[in-house]
Amino acid sequence: MSKITRRTVVGGAAAAGLGLAVPHIARAQGFPGTQTIKVVVPYPAGGSTDIVGRTVADALSALWKTTVIVENVAGAGANVGMDRVAKGPTDGTSLLVIPPNITTNQFLYQKMLFDPEKDIVAISQVSSLSNLLVTKKALKFASVKEFIDYLKANPGKINFASSGIGTTIHLSGEMFKRLAGVDMVHVAYRGSAPALNDLVGGQVDVMFDNLPSVHPHVKAGTLNGLAVTAAKKVSFAPEFPTVAETVPGFDVQSWFGIGVRAGTSTEIIKKIETDIVAICKQADVRERLARASMETVGSAQPEFQKWIDIERKRWGQLITDLKITAQ
Repeated sequence: MSKITRRTVVGGAAAAGLGLAVPHIARAQGFPGTQTIKVVVPYPAGGSTDIVGRTVADALSALWKTTVIVENVAGAGANVGMDRVAKGPTDGTSLLVIPPNITTNQFLYQKMLFDPEKDIVAISQVSSLSNLLVTKKALKFASVKEFIDYLKANPGKINFASSGIGTTIHLSGEMFKRLAGVDMVHVAYRGSAPALNDLVGGQVDVMFDNLPSVHPHVKAGTLNGLAVTAAKKVSFAPEFPTVAETVPGFDVQSWFGIGVRAGTSTEIIKKIETDIVAICKQADVRERLARASMETVGSAQPEFQKWIDIERKRWGQLITDLKITAQ
């Protein structure tokens, strides 16, 4: 019988530990292999978030030479889809299209089933999308300054529509009110389409809607366009100035990135980051996003996380100050 010593036990334990670690590292290095990857879009099919998800899925499928599918998991202001990933696998097979809601929902909802700061790892920002300040046809303001002057002379007389409480369309209006020192009445709808229909019909006055939704109406003459909400002029609508030219500090964008569940290995996260940045440089990806009036970003993880931190701080402050709730 061989003698069992402390050195034998320690050595055996170390070997066992190494045996557990090696497969983990090997899986990370071999990611994604032949695994089917899901891209979870926390909104219904057809919108801007979905376009990003499908663009990323197609590009990664070609790059990784494996099946990458899109799964639309809508509900509760993107909370249902984000929660799906936050409670999903940690092997990199479930990617999340991160919407701006990850910076606002914790302030809007009294109860969250996941922690957006701890349960989701943001990897790379894919794109950004400006809103456009528009008015109904009958309100023919020549500039943002003229619009603000009217609001100051007529507090509470103008209303602004949104796609729902806490959306970037709603928060655009609230930020505008705060920074411009004006008063408007918020009218919340269940989605952008019914709000836009009533704006075109003249039932509501103003909207800060996504650029691709309202730009065609401005071109057709059914709405009056004033300015884009992004801090810099937008190449897809160069005829419009920025709101920030009149209201310093105003910058509101819809933006989308890719993330995974916390606990995913750093090796897999780095692989995903590298490849998202790579596909964002591809001409076909940039062209596809451009058709939806989106600028392609392709940021590194630290840069994207810094952006989220900034957005979370400023929207959290606004939402808290105004006591905005989604429930």
